[in-house]
Amino acid sequence: QICESSGESLVSCEGECCSVFHMECLGLKSMPEEKFICTECKNGEHTCFSCKLPGKDVKRCSVNTCGKFYHEACVRKFATALFESRGFRCPQHCCTACSMDKDIHKASKGRMVRCFRCPIAYHSGDGCIAAGSLFVSSHILICSNHSKRNHSSSAVNVGFCFVCARGGKLLCCESCPASFHPECLNIEMPEGCWNCNDCKAGKKLRYKQIVWVKLGNYRQVCCFWVLVLCVWWPAEICNPRSVPLNIQGLKHDIGDFPVFFFGSHDYYWVHQGRVFPYVEGDKSFAEGQTSINKTFKKALEEAAKRFQELKAQRESKEALEIERNSRKPPPYKHIKSNKVIGKVQIQVADLSEIPRCNCKPSDENPCGLESECLNRMLQYECHPQVCPAGERCQNQCFTKRLYPDAEIIKTDRRGWGLRTKRSIKKGEFVNEYVGELIDEEECRLRIKRAHENSVTNFYMLTVTKDRIIDAGPKGNYSRFMNHSCNPNCETQKWTVNGDIRVGLFALCDIPAGMELTFNYNLDCLGNGRTECHCGAENCSGFLGVRPKTAFATANEEKVKNAKLKQKKRKIKTEQKQMHEDNCFQCGDGGELVMCDKKDCPKAYHLLCLNLTQPPFGKWECPWHQCDVCSNPAVSFCEFCPHSFCKDHEKGALVASALDGHLCCSAHD
Repeated sequence: QICESSGESLVSCEGECCSVFHMECLGLKSMPEEKFICTECKNGEHTCFSCKLPGKDVKRCSVNTCGKFYHEACVRKFATALFESRGFRCPQHCCTACSMDKDIHKASKGRMVRCFRCPIAYHSGDGCIAAGSLFVSSHILICSNHSKRNHSSSAVNVGFCFVCARGGKLLCCESCPASFHPECLNIEMPEGCWNCNDCKAGKKLRYKQIVWVKLGNYRQVCCFWVLVLCVWWPAEICNPRSVPLNIQGLKHDIGDFPVFFFGSHDYYWVHQGRVFPYVEGDKSFAEGQTSINKTFKKALEEAAKRFQELKAQRESKEALEIERNSRKPPPYKHIKSNKVIGKVQIQVADLSEIPRCNCKPSDENPCGLESECLNRMLQYECHPQVCPAGERCQNQCFTKRLYPDAEIIKTDRRGWGLRTKRSIKKGEFVNEYVGELIDEEECRLRIKRAHENSVTNFYMLTVTKDRIIDAGPKGNYSRFMNHSCNPNCETQKWTVNGDIRVGLFALCDIPAGMELTFNYNLDCLGNGRTECHCGAENCSGFLGVRPKTAFATANEEKVKNAKLKQKKRKIKTEQKQMHEDNCFQCGDGGELVMCDKKDCPKAYHLLCLNLTQPPFGKWECPWHQCDVCSNPAVSFCEFCPHSFCKDHEKGALVASALDGHLCCSAHD
């Protein structure tokens, strides 16, 4: 911890920090006979591994062998930190590169190589480690963030915009060659130093990556080096251990890495300020460079060929990984009961507060499905010390975990699912929905982090306003149950020993071999408007949208028949006003708000109206107000809610090719 080098005669601190020291660095001549405790552990004031400021308000990483301390505000800045019931796992237990690539399942698995100076870690191997990192030992490195080089004085920027590929007045990144027009980024020209988004996010180049290199002001004698000074040259980033020994011996610093130049097959040490990634089909960029000779043309051909080789290797590896992962569900930790995270608490009732039912031990099925147990009717689980039925009580399914046998299966279009191995009676307890019990604040943080990492699968279910079950990282088999608009199970909130828990119960008799499903509608968080693939006849088309009822389906047939009869008889009959079954704004079905204006059949989703709850009282839809001034409309678009009053109707609508129906400028 003092000289940052490995060697013999290391003394380990037996306190909380797990640090090691050389005896000579501590001023010791021999190994201490008693247990060695470092100064920080003795004083109880550890230094934050992120901001390097000491204090007693720092907290230790929950991994036993880690020993790193952080301020909570500091560790929360890292997306790779994982908060658990017992604390947090610091960023050094998650690969930074995989996290950048949004591969969160892979990020925390496998062997890690950790930075000695900051909370950065990578998987061992060239695929993840940032180019320019310096290895201290087989599992410890100093990452390229700790380069002593002043990038702002040595970066060589390109002369074109990375967005539109044109020149002009450019905004140049101080840490890499990237340049942009401020208008292409929709920003004003900033004052002082500026870094691009990739550099701000900490995105790094990796080994075996094809790049463009420009040496800038280096002085060399041969013609090739003179040419490299002038133009961007294609090269491959190499691991220092794979280059010739004479190249390894050249002067370089942390953050520098060797590159292999195509065409000339020379090596040189460069840094991030002089290279940018090669993109497939970079011919237009190359053609725009001057002084192109035979060596450069050869370099372009070799770079394109090598790029395709590396791409094929990467795709083959990814295909093998996908095929391997398709054989089993994504990893999660199996738990039997809810695990508390943060400030959430599990309530425990006193025995005197638990309700007592009126069942008797002599009853045929005391507290069973067909009994008249008061607790079961009120969705309370009986307590073994309170229930008069004693050991014969059949209303203790949550506590005893009496789940019917089920198995995880792979479905056609809905990922993994759960299938029962035996028949289940209507009303029977199927499973308890368990996971990490979190509050609303933590829930929103997790959803935000999931969106940032392109995660589309959510397992969050609301118990109460500030109690949400997240079965994503931890849960039981219930987390695999898919949504259905016509489910065979439902969620019920039961009170078990004073605490509210969520159980899944059969809505009908379920035969063995049937997939178990429940309706996510209004219960699960994080889905948004996700397309539904349940295949039910009454499918709403989206998760979170109420399915069509049997009444609505029957009404569709009645309306069709009524219209046919009306045409045949050619008489006007006064009938109840019927509304359309699809939203007039987006065209989808689901739960709709109906217009109350006489003879208006239009209906809308609350979401399409930008409303959070149904309007109060008599309500007229937007179709009846002018888009410009909100006065009563006289001209209407027949394809969307746009309409106009007398003063604004001129030129607003035109006849469409569909039987001359009027349409606004929003339609072709």
